[in-house]
Amino acid sequence: MPTPSLPSTAAALALCALPALAVPVTVQLRDAAGQPVADAAVAVEIKGRAAKTTTAKAEMGQRDRQFTPQLLIVQTGTAVNFPNFDTVRHHVYSFSPTKVIDIKLYSGTPAEPIVFDKPGVATLGCNIHDRMSAHVVVVDTPLFARTDAKGQATFDLPAGEHAVKAWHAGQKSVALQALKLDVAAAGGTSVLTLAE
Repeated sequence: MPTPSLPSTAAALALCALPALAVPVTVQLRDAAGQPVADAAVAVEIKGRAAKTTTAKAEMGQRDRQFTPQLLIVQTGTAVNFPNFDTVRHHVYSFSPTKVIDIKLYSGTPAEPIVFDKPGVATLGCNIHDRMSAHVVVVDTPLFARTDAKGQATFDLPAGEHAVKAWHAGQKSVALQALKLDVAAAGGTSVLTLAE
């Protein structure tokens, strides 16, 4: 009777090199009182993967004398256009260390987008309309989302321990909060509590 053959060493190594299978994971952000945090930026950095930049494009418009959206989450390297859909001119600015912006009074769309090349939070305003404000959250990963009304965002992630960066407009600091996420082999829901 012939003995079953074992896979070759090369084939065995190839099987070991396959990426870990992703499982659906729901991340729920809660505040210190245990309440869900809606409209928060949440980004997952996979352990062992280097931070990356992108050449993606995004848009932060102005409509009805408001920024739209009021929270924009982008990956580092994203070029953001600032179209003005209003009949009045706007002057968009940010003094944030993440990105200093000064787009003087304009209508339409500025010729050049702004590239957000550093992670962090940029707070935007309009020099003409003081009530206008918005935030651009820049993260070093393509795995990001905005939490829903239940404070939840869903990702497909490999099992293991990963880093989470989160931010919401109600916190005192403009710094992204760092949290740990343990993903079980079967996925599921992970509740993470924000410090502020």
